[in-house]
Amino acid sequence: MNLRYFYISFLILFAFSQLQIVSAQNVQIIGKVLEETSKQPIAYATVVLFDSTTGNTIKGVITADDGSFKIDTEIKQFYLQISFMGFVSKTIKEINPERRKINLGTIILKENTQQLEEVLVQAEVSSSQFKLDKRVFNVGKDLSSTGASALEVLNNVPSVNVDIEGTISLRGSSGVQVLINGKPSILTDDGGALGSITADMIDRIEIITNPSAKYDAEGTSGIINIVIKKDERKGINGAFSLNAGIPDNNSIGISLNRRSEKFNLFTQMGLGRRVYPRDSENINEDLETGTSIVSEGRDLRAEKFYNITLGTDYYISTNSVLTLSGNFAYEIEDQPSDINFKSLDASSNVTSEWERTETTEATNPKWQYELVYKHDFEDHEDHDLLLSATGRSFSKDLTSLFQDTTISGTDRDNTQNTRTDYGSNNYTFKLDYTKPFSEIWILETGAQYQIDDIGNDFEVQDLVDGEFVTDLGLANNFQFDQKVLGAYVIGGYECENWGLKAGLRLEQTDLETTLVTTNVSNTQSYTNLFPSVHSSYKLSDAVSLQAGYSARINRPGMRELNPFFNIRNNFNIRQGNPNLMPEFTDSYELTSIFDIGKTSLNFGVYHRYTTDVIERISVFENNVNTSMPENVGTNSTLGIEFNTKYSPARWLTFNVDFNYNQFDRKGTFESAVFDFNGDQWSSKLMAKFDLPANIDLEAVGNHRSKVKTVQGISSANTFLDVGIRKKILKDKGVINLSVRDVFKSRFSESFISQGNSEAYSWSRRGRFVAIGFSYGFGKGEAMEYSGGKRR
Repeated sequence: MNLRYFYISFLILFAFSQLQIVSAQNVQIIGKVLEETSKQPIAYATVVLFDSTTGNTIKGVITADDGSFKIDTEIKQFYLQISFMGFVSKTIKEINPERRKINLGTIILKENTQQLEEVLVQAEVSSSQFKLDKRVFNVGKDLSSTGASALEVLNNVPSVNVDIEGTISLRGSSGVQVLINGKPSILTDDGGALGSITADMIDRIEIITNPSAKYDAEGTSGIINIVIKKDERKGINGAFSLNAGIPDNNSIGISLNRRSEKFNLFTQMGLGRRVYPRDSENINEDLETGTSIVSEGRDLRAEKFYNITLGTDYYISTNSVLTLSGNFAYEIEDQPSDINFKSLDASSNVTSEWERTETTEATNPKWQYELVYKHDFEDHEDHDLLLSATGRSFSKDLTSLFQDTTISGTDRDNTQNTRTDYGSNNYTFKLDYTKPFSEIWILETGAQYQIDDIGNDFEVQDLVDGEFVTDLGLANNFQFDQKVLGAYVIGGYECENWGLKAGLRLEQTDLETTLVTTNVSNTQSYTNLFPSVHSSYKLSDAVSLQAGYSARINRPGMRELNPFFNIRNNFNIRQGNPNLMPEFTDSYELTSIFDIGKTSLNFGVYHRYTTDVIERISVFENNVNTSMPENVGTNSTLGIEFNTKYSPARWLTFNVDFNYNQFDRKGTFESAVFDFNGDQWSSKLMAKFDLPANIDLEAVGNHRSKVKTVQGISSANTFLDVGIRKKILKDKGVINLSVRDVFKSRFSESFISQGNSEAYSWSRRGRFVAIGFSYGFGKGEAMEYSGGKRR
């Protein structure tokens, strides 16, 4: 605990010390750019400062998502020019340079109708942008994501890794919260459900490694926010995409938008079919007897998906907007598997062999609906109030038939049937209020109430004398009821080159789980404080520093708490633990950002200290490996992160992402001591080539190192994705081709040792090839475009 206060004190002292060295010579100009008709902010507009004497360019910046900008200069004679595609540029010359801070207020740009009708310009934005508390990754630059799902796109984002089972990790830690448009979504509750979100639908992905107190404290390693496209240009605009792939990866999507003076109507629709094959091998060995069970097989996840989003923005007045939106997704799953089992004696001779086949069918309807009200007060551009209510509903009706057929040796003939009736209802209510008291002081406050009501009715039946009989030891109805009430307050101070934000979040959690059949309940109630501190200092136009601290929590979810399991491989069983407690993390980081000519470079140092760490512990009995999550001690992680973008030529760009950390584990479980240390690293290298004839080529290489785990080792692996893109039809159409895992070298391999038993596990998805076409109509652009608002 003393370490937390030391780091917080250090950050505050570091921040306030910068007040003494802020240059008194600089002049800072701020303002906000809006479009004339709708008074909506214009993001990514260009703001350029010119020398009044020579006419030369001094410097330039682009506007933020809310249309605001900030630019500094030591020159005393200057003027400003603001421009954006499709709008008439504006020049401002009447500026008083004697003031150290000049607020130009709201700047209105008029739409250039003639330019929009005659010329389509493809805007270019950086693939990765740094802000005070997050990094923004623009999906439009990721060619190898053609036909991909959100999970596959995430795997190309710096600092993010997604294994072949769909587990998402950030900086090597899986304690990450995934949001859609800044809010929890039913599509993120199940990793496979993100498959219904295609790359065409994603505008950008925000990586928040140290969230402020404004955000829900869930997620010990941070937050990943997937922002879905929503066009706001006047008139009727749209785009559609068509994708096909091997193995089956076929989808079609359409995006439509109609904007008038009072309404902005938007919709996105998609449907398709995806197949995810997997080859796997498992070996469980009893070292004392020398016997082992070897299983090899192939399983398939084939899903048809339908997804539709409908919504409208209603502009009540110039300063108030009401948004109503809804999303419906429906999946039809078919999950066959065929696994060959062999029982070996101490001399590796086969004593028995049998085959286990599975036929699984499931339907998954998912609903989400949201009502949002936002009011911008006239006294200040950042003075606003936001109210939102979100509802989510997900159900799964799943049936499986398992058949064991003896090939040789001991009679293993058996038939089993399982049934799962799953239902989840979630409700979130939020209030956020921002009040600036001056140009340098700002207050943010708000509250959130979240309700999670989940039920899972699971039943296993064995075929006995021609009739299915329920196995009472493997059947139960598990109920999960969690309520979290949170409130936060943040104070911010920003002067010229330096800024500081400090906040505190209070959360009250009430959780009750019940095993209905056995009438066993577990109740938890706890209150926690989550402080956060963020600071940034601009040393020069080329060098900036950012520092941050936040406290986080990882509450066990339904999968970690539910004790019942899938019996696909009944020698490798994964189940939950209803007595699991949440884990808590203190996270610190310091990042330096360099912008030098053609190169941008970011180097960061981070530290995480986690208590009540949740780990899966394997227990072996009769060559059956049963893994269950447990709270096992503490983990201290110290790491470095390096990102750079370099363009040695106009036609060639490199992006490099490197992450390395060392960790020290302390803990015991029952009589076993789990004290150990180790390290791990991952890297990504992307090379993008702009070729003649409007052709772009991209290659993305990934490497993940070997890493020591609580009971064993996970192996290293390296894999490559490539993509090529050709613009056609006056740049309104785009053809994409991508190959993911070119050499089929992406796999998951682990070794586990416990007492007198060992387990080996290996699996691989294989190569995926996809080709896609997208086309923009009206004032729309092909759906490969992404990054910032477009008008």
